[in-house]
Amino acid sequence: MTTADRVHQGPDSWIRRFHPVARSAAAPVLVVLPHAGGNASFYFPLSRDLAARAEVLTVQYPGRQERLAETAPDTVAGLVDGVERALLPWRDRPLVLFGHSMGAVLAYELTRRLEARGAGPRGLVVSGRRSPLVAREPETVHLRDDDALLAHVAALSGTDPALLADPEFRELILPALRADYRAIETYRHEPGRPPLRTPVSVLLGESDPRASVADAMGWRELTEAAFTFRGFPGGHFYLTDHHEAVTRALTEDLTAFTSPA
Repeated sequence: MTTADRVHQGPDSWIRRFHPVARSAAAPVLVVLPHAGGNASFYFPLSRDLAARAEVLTVQYPGRQERLAETAPDTVAGLVDGVERALLPWRDRPLVLFGHSMGAVLAYELTRRLEARGAGPRGLVVSGRRSPLVAREPETVHLRDDDALLAHVAALSGTDPALLADPEFRELILPALRADYRAIETYRHEPGRPPLRTPVSVLLGESDPRASVADAMGWRELTEAAFTFRGFPGGHFYLTDHHEAVTRALTEDLTAFTSPA
């Protein structure tokens, strides 16, 4: 972590601000929630390229990078608890939540909580994740041995294979990675609650092995507000191969979510 990163870290260790800019209280705040095993630095390019449009807050979960010594929560509720507390200083700002993969579920559950408190975000962007309403057989990646868990991660093409083969790197990432997979694989959607009042935008790699287009379109049923879908060429980590297009999509979403009706 650079000196600049340390200086611009938020008041809570859960938040990283890579590109802080003085803004008015009316400026949107984009909250970025990483994928399972992910860290805040992965989204540095996104923060850089959206800094002119919003104040970008990138979540840093425990158990990675400068938070390596902390125990990673292994439930979705535990992760959402931490993010919700960390966002208190920005609660009176127009929030837009963006989550990729596991982060999409966290962003959705955080939106439910904020709406229940009468302070829902302006918009929710979910990426690389099927709708929570889509039923699947129980997932057990978090129960596999280390080699099998890392092989699963490698197949998603989001991590340099040379890093995954490095014993020291493996030792560093495995505890948080396993905790994240346990959290998302044991998550169950709580039925019976009203749909969101927040508009939802879905982004997806059209060859994603973890979520089909039909699976992702199921998010439409979870909001009574506006819904949009954008597909991109590529798999689960399409957003690295199509960074410019994803940046444009998020810019469009920020404008749509925060412009006066």
